[in-house]
Amino acid sequence: MTLDAALLEILCCPVTRLPLQWLPTPQLERLNQLIAERKIHDRSGALVEEPLEQALVTRDGKLAYPVRDGVPVLLEDAGIALAQLAER
Repeated sequence: MTLDAALLEILCCPVTRLPLQWLPTPQLERLNQLIAERKIHDRSGALVEEPLEQALVTRDGKLAYPVRDGVPVLLEDAGIALAQLAER
């Protein structure tokens, strides 16, 4: 299931208020690799344990949000700082 393009245009990050777009496949694959290695935490500090089928990312590329069963999880604590990709 995918998001309607019109809906995606109005979604924004609950932290930065920046528009969101799809996380590119190479970054999603790298993020899932690090999730499998138990190296990724969300903004609450909790370990992300489930791989992401899809994710939305802020236009500045700093925060990603999981999309579960076609529904974006736009909770502040569910955000994943993508700086963790560079740290690993």
